[in-house]
Amino acid sequence: QLQLVESGGVLVHAGDSLRLSCAASGRTFSRYTMAWFRQAPLQEREFVAGISRGGGNTYADSVKGRFTISRDNAKNTVYLQMNSLKPEDTAVYYCAAAPAVTSSSWRPRDYDYWGQGTQVTVSS
Repeated sequence: QLQLVESGGVLVHAGDSLRLSCAASGRTFSRYTMAWFRQAPLQEREFVAGISRGGGNTYADSVKGRFTISRDNAKNTVYLQMNSLKPEDTAVYYCAAAPAVTSSSWRPRDYDYWGQGTQVTVSS
């Protein structure tokens, strides 16, 4: 089992920046591809960004150029730096992990482990 705990979600204003963290425990973190997903009310969970074991990353078009995913294997943590936030970025953000996918794996069903989510609200 791999346990994931997200943190960092808060209420911010449009144009602000925010960094989310996801701390992992239980198994060898470095062996997993990590990803961030988000889910807004009444919408399906959508892929935001992924980072492979080797550090390669992939972004959804909606966040490309504004968000940056990174990982620190020594701290068993993956981050999502979010800049130039927009009201449409408002959602619950989830951290996910999978041992055998690439950073571009965008389907939620590809991931085996999930955190509980952290709420990000961007006011206009």
